[in-house]
Amino acid sequence: MRALVIGAGAVGTKVAQQLLASNSVDQIVLRDISPEKLGTASKTLSGRVEVEHFPFSQNMDADVVVVASPRGTQLEAVKNSIRLSRPTVVVSDGLAETISILKLEEEAFNLKVPVVVGTGFAPGLSCVLAAYGETMLDEIEEIHVSKMGTGGPACALVHHRALSRSSYGWRENCWDRKLGGSGRELLWFPEPVGPQDCYNASLADPILLHHVFPKVSRISAKMAATRRDRFTAFFPMLTPPHSEGGIGAIRVELRGQKNSVHENVVIGVAERPAVAAASVTALTVEFLLNKKTKLNHMSTLGLMIDASEFLSELAKRSIDIQIFEGDKTTV
Repeated sequence: MRALVIGAGAVGTKVAQQLLASNSVDQIVLRDISPEKLGTASKTLSGRVEVEHFPFSQNMDADVVVVASPRGTQLEAVKNSIRLSRPTVVVSDGLAETISILKLEEEAFNLKVPVVVGTGFAPGLSCVLAAYGETMLDEIEEIHVSKMGTGGPACALVHHRALSRSSYGWRENCWDRKLGGSGRELLWFPEPVGPQDCYNASLADPILLHHVFPKVSRISAKMAATRRDRFTAFFPMLTPPHSEGGIGAIRVELRGQKNSVHENVVIGVAERPAVAAASVTALTVEFLLNKKTKLNHMSTLGLMIDASEFLSELAKRSIDIQIFEGDKTTV
């Protein structure tokens, strides 16, 4: 059993580590355009890893493909994996590229190739939390996602730009466009993160959540940011980001009804984003290899897996969720 991991960054390397540690695969093929990243990754991984330098072969000799490469490189990789009928897991968080990948849905459906789009911290785990929250309500009217923190440098760059670009949310049967960096809201994340100011940003979560919950009337996503983040978002990053960010968190709030009562359910996770994203991605690969996914074509993680089972397995990897319940008012 072989897995091809495209991208030797903070997430890709950790995915390879977890897959080898769990013996889910016998060998990892690791691709990246950066010789430095490949060299660093090969030192931390076992001898069951084969590295491939650029230019890459068009063949994908693997049982599953993990696309964890930087923004702008994922679409071509997914096109190739679908063409070769390789089950694929995509760690995507850029809005424009996620939309482009989802447009390949018909091709994946015709070829019966399972492709899971969005398997990171957010989107990814955020979609699973929303799917799990659905079991706690009779009817969901609104879903609001918030995120704080970044993984590796590529993730940090996407988030840096997100505040300067338009935010899209689903509102009453149409997409609602808002200015990035607007809509300041103080939200409480699981400890040790705590309260953070959050703003509208160009995030992919609403697009993927709308696929899972097409009948929900309102879906939005915000990200935590400082005043400096908002001011510098319109300029190139002045200082290089850390190789891996610190502690982060996601918060998913669902508003709806249960037993004819309005109710809010808030579910969250606090963890280093790269670690959580790698755990979610590696577990998704295991679900694919073990035929535990629900669909045999392109879809989002929330539709592909059973949320309760998935979160139970994540808990074994020390990714624990916290659940808060809000006030209730009778209809």
